[in-house]
Amino acid sequence: MLTFVGLGLYDERSVTVAGRDALRAADRVFAETYTSRLVGADLSDVADALGIEIERRSRAGVERDPEPILDAAAESDVVFCTPGDPLIATTHTDLRLRAADRGIDTRVVHGVTAESAVASATGLQNYRFGRAVTLPFPYAHGGDGVPDSVPGRIVANRERGLHTLVFLDIKAAGASPVGPDGDQFMTADRAADLLATHWDPDALGVAVARVGGPEPTLAADRLATLADGAFGPPLHALVVPGELHAVERDALAAFADAPDSVLGD
Repeated sequence: MLTFVGLGLYDERSVTVAGRDALRAADRVFAETYTSRLVGADLSDVADALGIEIERRSRAGVERDPEPILDAAAESDVVFCTPGDPLIATTHTDLRLRAADRGIDTRVVHGVTAESAVASATGLQNYRFGRAVTLPFPYAHGGDGVPDSVPGRIVANRERGLHTLVFLDIKAAGASPVGPDGDQFMTADRAADLLATHWDPDALGVAVARVGGPEPTLAADRLATLADGAFGPPLHALVVPGELHAVERDALAAFADAPDSVLGD
């Protein structure tokens, strides 16, 4: 049996009761944190809190060499866990498909995702979001500024009146392409600066930091203004709203300090 468990967004307390039960009952537990990270804890904190051992796998280890996980799951109860929800990233869906091809039973214990948490925190209605997009570090996509696909996706959503959730790049130490040493997390102000410089400085943006934690930070303003902000430790995301409902305008004013001048009528 291979069980996929979402750890949620913040710390060792964010995993659901069902997820804790699965983690404690497993013979082996594997984890991957390339796609996202817990904001307020490390995997060791999760392991200590639950009295278990967690074997960390790299992205390459999951994508290119999944056999140790699959071999273990063919003979015993195995959990594969990630922050957020475990099947949002296609890497993890591929692992489940590989397990199915080998006749290994699978199940999913879902966790809170950034998508749902951002919508809840900002007051932007979930069904009014279009396709999300990821903004990479400039060195990571081999060019200057931002890939054309990023503003292209935002514009396409806005033409339909829809909001865009912009995921911000994470580069683990040793990732390829290689950046500076150590883990890197793109911040909302850096993202706003990139979009303001290479797309539209006057567009409304919403910086979201540490959503899912006890003290998230929200700020709504023009991208050029957000570029001069400071929103604290990671993880961050950025939302570029489309057409705003009256309730959404009120929510951004109340919860993200959006000035009237940027909210429109």
